[in-house]
Amino acid sequence: MSPSPALPPPPVSVVGIGADGWSGLSGGAREALREAEVVIGGARQLDLLPPECAGVRVAWPSPLRPAVPRLLAEHRERRIVVLASGDPMFYGIGRALAEELGPEALRVFPHPSSVSYACARLGWPLEDTEVVTLVGRPVSRLAVSLHEGRRLLVLSADASTPATVAALLTAHGFGPSRMRVLEQLGSEAEAYVEGVAETWSHAPGDRLNVIAIDCRASADALRLGAVPGLPDEAYEHDGQLTKRHIRAATLGALAPAPGELLWDVGGGSGSIAIEWMRTHPTCRAVSVERDPARAERIARNADRLGVPGLRVVTGPAPSSLSELSELSELSELEVPDAVFIGGGLTAPGLLDACWEALRPGGRLVANTVTLESEALLAERYRAYGGELTRLAVAHAVAVGGFTGWRQAMPVTQWSVRKPSFAAPVPAPAPVSVPGDRT
Repeated sequence: MSPSPALPPPPVSVVGIGADGWSGLSGGAREALREAEVVIGGARQLDLLPPECAGVRVAWPSPLRPAVPRLLAEHRERRIVVLASGDPMFYGIGRALAEELGPEALRVFPHPSSVSYACARLGWPLEDTEVVTLVGRPVSRLAVSLHEGRRLLVLSADASTPATVAALLTAHGFGPSRMRVLEQLGSEAEAYVEGVAETWSHAPGDRLNVIAIDCRASADALRLGAVPGLPDEAYEHDGQLTKRHIRAATLGALAPAPGELLWDVGGGSGSIAIEWMRTHPTCRAVSVERDPARAERIARNADRLGVPGLRVVTGPAPSSLSELSELSELSELEVPDAVFIGGGLTAPGLLDACWEALRPGGRLVANTVTLESEALLAERYRAYGGELTRLAVAHAVAVGGFTGWRQAMPVTQWSVRKPSFAAPVPAPAPVSVPGDRT
């Protein structure tokens, strides 16, 4: 007689709980907690449970995410309930649990999130309100969301976050913005304070708070749009900057989509990688820059323009796949969806390495202003197709008492999509003159 198959472990219940504690839970959530043999949550959440919840209480350690597999494995054969703040699937522990166990192994009991409570108190339509979380994230990521007239809800990291947000708003020209800090939403201790960012003087309050922002720009604030082609003065640079109109055309050719990864080779001031990441919160980029001073400048630009997650690799651009694998910061990254080459095109092997690293179906865009690099791009265009474009921009300038056109150096751009089964790129004839960032 064959042995009976082992029964699967019981599903993990994930219970969202608010500041109102036990009284705000549904009947199903209460039943799950009463039957639980192990309850895992934050110390504050565990303290909200009554004595009738007799399961062993386990507080999350810090950092939390690395501890998830260990704690689940340790108690997997028992009835587990994991507590979460508000809606577990909205910036909550539910995501990590679903990734670890699979959604079929979970029973989720959602609770109204702090965002739902805040919109209810403010009378803001939830679907028109942008949410930015600063829990475990740098405050600079808020900068990308600052636009005149926008309504933002910021999930605070702690009691000091409102003052930090007020300082950022003021530094970015949004000092006139109205701020309201809503604390302990959903509980009997619910309260709020309000003020203007540039004159914010409230002392830190409760650590459980949400910040509501009505964005208002000052008259002299630099306008930063939501599409590529930010003003050149938005960047700190030493002249190595892809200029505004060329940058907009380049991002159009790169065609970023949510979740995609860009390699920006020869980063200069980081403008291409930065504006790639600004198109969607899930877009990622790595910028390769050999000059340490420029690499530091790229990081400062990324932080100021709201994409602190940009990875900057300091070192020469790789000239081969073997060299690429030796560059530890890059070898840990997944295959790029797009590659931009803005400098050093004539470096032997550079284009080969970038083409080979690119995933099938990915895009490669290269810009140049030199005849030597232009000849290289023309050769690749004949071999692999794509689009070869000459971009020319002229600006009106004073000519005595009149106005005339001053022509900028024309930029040659090759953009191409890598086929699913791509042959290696033929090596070009050696050229000793390095290309310039355009």
